[in-house]
Amino acid sequence: MKMTVIGAGNVGATTAQRIADKELAHEVVLVDIAEGIPQGKGLDMFESMPVEASDSRIIGTNTYEETAGSDFVIITAGLARKPGMSRDDLLAANAKIVGSCAENAFKYSPNAFYIIVSNPLDVMTYVTLQKTGLPRNKVLGMAGVLDTARYRTFIAMELNVSVEDIQAFVLGGHGDTMVPLPRYTTVAGVPISELIPQDRIDAILHRTRNGGIEIVNHLKTGSAYYAPSASAVQMVECIVKDKRRILPCAVMLKGEYGLNDIVVGVPIKVGKNGMEEIFQIELSEAEQAELNKSAEDVKVNMDKLASMQY
Repeated sequence: MKMTVIGAGNVGATTAQRIADKELAHEVVLVDIAEGIPQGKGLDMFESMPVEASDSRIIGTNTYEETAGSDFVIITAGLARKPGMSRDDLLAANAKIVGSCAENAFKYSPNAFYIIVSNPLDVMTYVTLQKTGLPRNKVLGMAGVLDTARYRTFIAMELNVSVEDIQAFVLGGHGDTMVPLPRYTTVAGVPISELIPQDRIDAILHRTRNGGIEIVNHLKTGSAYYAPSASAVQMVECIVKDKRRILPCAVMLKGEYGLNDIVVGVPIKVGKNGMEEIFQIELSEAEQAELNKSAEDVKVNMDKLASMQY
């Protein structure tokens, strides 16, 4: 396996490190426009491989030639949020950045799977689909895995139990209108409604929706990268190992959940072919309305792209 990570900032560098530590690829190529940064970080990571007992080779570059023949391209490039900014505030700048990254990567790796991490994530996944022309099973957005991880973490904190015992889904766009589903959330098979009072569930849902900005407000000069990188690498690992896990990912919908031609997070089976199946779980009228509202927010940003040159 050969994998390319575009963007050598905190998210990209941590993603590359996790891939190498898990030895998911023989070669990891870290790409960034900043001269010396990917080269230095790549060499530093490579020098850690003897300690990690991994034979992954990491190289850094400022051009795309060395990415040729990649099996995976993970796009993390773009501007990060600052306090007071929404993910949507990054739309114009990051559409240009991600669009350029996708086009350049596709020239050298037309058969790769593309995992998108850049914000606003659902729209950046759409941009990548447009720029590459790839089928929807090969271009996946990471957000649902991350949002669900945050949701599970907050439930574990509330109950003081292992995160491993918590099963949950967060659907919709990666933004303030994301849709956590308490009705499908269990702890060792027990519905959370049996374990947590409704007011505390509501507080957890609110914190989940604001999980990203909570970290941005703490850091002040950057955004989250440990959990986003772990989420992206989980998706990569599911494809590499054909694990066929059910994960909530941003994908292009073609009628599923009553939504057409829009990228939004839904549960999918992730295996050797990327998205192998979209799981259509039954939603209540209220849950479907929430999903529709979240999808509409994504659609507004997708429509804005029509008037942009990117």
